[in-house]
Amino acid sequence: MESDSAMVAFPLLTTPIESNYRACTIPYRFPSDNPRKATPTEIAWIDLFRNSIPSFKKRAESDTTVVDASTKAEKFAQRYADILDDIKKDPESHGGPPDCILLCRLREQVLRELGFRDIFKKVKDEENTKAISLFPDVVRLNDDIEDGGKCLENLVRGIFAGNIFDLGSAQWYLLFFCTIFPYLWKLAEVFSRDGMSFLASCQNLVPRPWVIDDLDTFKAKWNKKSWKKAVIFVDNSGADVILGILPFARELLKRGTQVVLAANDMPSINDVTYPELIEIISKLKDESGKLIGVDTSNLLIANSGNDLPVIDLTRISQELAYLASDADLVILEGMGRGIETNLYAQFKCDSLKIGMVKHPEVAQFLGGRLYDCVFKYNEVLG
Repeated sequence: MESDSAMVAFPLLTTPIESNYRACTIPYRFPSDNPRKATPTEIAWIDLFRNSIPSFKKRAESDTTVVDASTKAEKFAQRYADILDDIKKDPESHGGPPDCILLCRLREQVLRELGFRDIFKKVKDEENTKAISLFPDVVRLNDDIEDGGKCLENLVRGIFAGNIFDLGSAQWYLLFFCTIFPYLWKLAEVFSRDGMSFLASCQNLVPRPWVIDDLDTFKAKWNKKSWKKAVIFVDNSGADVILGILPFARELLKRGTQVVLAANDMPSINDVTYPELIEIISKLKDESGKLIGVDTSNLLIANSGNDLPVIDLTRISQELAYLASDADLVILEGMGRGIETNLYAQFKCDSLKIGMVKHPEVAQFLGGRLYDCVFKYNEVLG
């Protein structure tokens, strides 16, 4: 990751940043709370991170790039559990009080100290390969929709469908994608020999209106307004970025918008990294450098400088800050970036926060349902 001295604030945040921005949507505590005693919200989130330890340990054990991975995975599980116990006893320990950024960072620090750099690499590669094979079909199906508003809604639903791919959940991936695009059941064999067994469950997709639903407002602007440059903070590998974000980005390119895709500097969970995204785009382009017939000269890939599944926009790379300085649309996608850390972030330009609610704690805070959707659009006039 870039050194602290190289990190800068995202230039489109509303100023003064100190009084307008905090990279945490859900307040874990209030000033009146006892600083030496964990709040109920802190305890709930500490428990959520603790409950994820077995799945991370399992991924670490199977990391063939690390010598004695099994033993080191056990050390990770124990060390991180001890840290969480410490924070529960004393919220100011380990750099606290805790928030989702600190809890994520501590987990990554323990993994990296033990030599684990990318424990989800295998599942990311597998899901990228599957999604790349489906990309042409998904794009053509969108292109066949003549009504601009219906095409946009389909693209947005595709983002939600892709965003369900988290921690390598291939069954949910198939379930939701086939719910959004029922005609993709003919491609279900790419993912599962028994894809049709999920058909009955597809009725469980959360219907509109979503817990935050500004899609109709955005659709009206989409038909009347164009943006010169959009910065999109991408999230997961696989269906999320390839079948969700890239078809949407391609549509922006068709409309004459320059698109900057901002990806993580370093691996974290199954998030796509800057080098991985460059490779994905190169595989999707045809021999003339086009993305299914669309010129990509206005498509830029940027290293965000981030190394977590959440993001603090006061700490991004100078490269991204430079590329984003004249953008007039900012899009934060995914639960970590778009909901848990930046749902209420204010920008000097139009913004979209898009993500699926995959934690009960987030659903409860928003007053929605598990697997509900957030589509928050803010327009800046003038």
